[in-house]
Amino acid sequence: MEPENRTQISEFRLLGFSEETERQPIIFGLFLTMYLIIVFGNVLIILAVSSDSHLHTPMYFFLSNLSFVDIFFTSTTIPKMLQSTQTKKKVITYEGCVVQVYFYLLFAGLDDFLLTVMAYDRYVAICHPLQYIVIMNPWVCGLLLLVSWIMSALFSLLHSLVVSQLSFCSDLEIHHFFCEITWLIQLACSDPFLNNIMVYFGSVIQGGAPLAGILYSYSKIVSSIRGISSAQGQYKAFSTCASHLLVVSLFYFSALGVYLSSAAIHSSHASAIASVMYTVVTPMLNPFIYSLRNKDIKRALKTFFG
Repeated sequence: MEPENRTQISEFRLLGFSEETERQPIIFGLFLTMYLIIVFGNVLIILAVSSDSHLHTPMYFFLSNLSFVDIFFTSTTIPKMLQSTQTKKKVITYEGCVVQVYFYLLFAGLDDFLLTVMAYDRYVAICHPLQYIVIMNPWVCGLLLLVSWIMSALFSLLHSLVVSQLSFCSDLEIHHFFCEITWLIQLACSDPFLNNIMVYFGSVIQGGAPLAGILYSYSKIVSSIRGISSAQGQYKAFSTCASHLLVVSLFYFSALGVYLSSAAIHSSHASAIASVMYTVVTPMLNPFIYSLRNKDIKRALKTFFG
């Protein structure tokens, strides 16, 4: 079959989790609830940090930015999926699909880089406490955030441009609830070699490099904590980074689980369900992880709501 010119393609079909009519209200209600929890929880974190001057520190500055990114990360995919489920029109335009790929990769990359920056912040706080204020000054914090945005924007733009050059055949069904880049490459009739290279390259830069930075920071943190003589001092030092470590573990293990399940099961629906962990569940749990045992956040929220 000859591939169609890409300019003639008008839309893709997003098959989602199930095409059974009786399951649609359950799927709609479940994802609407999770989306509202994500938005409400992360907005509370942002309000708590912005309203309390005691939380105007590097750690909470990056935390509020992570909450901001998580809101938009999920807003890239869930609202469109909810609309498709409600209207029973599971389609997305070609242009909308490319735009969704761009913003999905942008905010996913920002999650990676911000988690790395937050690990570096904890490394400086624990391993170099006397120089912490000097090292993590507002200018450095702003620069780290800017670099994270630039790196994520460049990689997502590069991926989107490469995807936009693909030619597609008549089968334009995506077995997912959003325009996942690997599915688009599989649907393409044109040679996907360059795209596969870009996906692997992007995975190394946006996934592997940040993870290496996080592991290095925590190796130094563990070495520093082990050098503390008192058990109480060790516990206090570890407690300052326990929430971040849990979020990192949840994010990377869920992403790894999606990759392994896709490779082992070869099921489109299984892959879509597994991807819910890092695209929906992780952003939903982050506010709870950072606030449940955090007295500063609790105090700020109590003060805010008066």
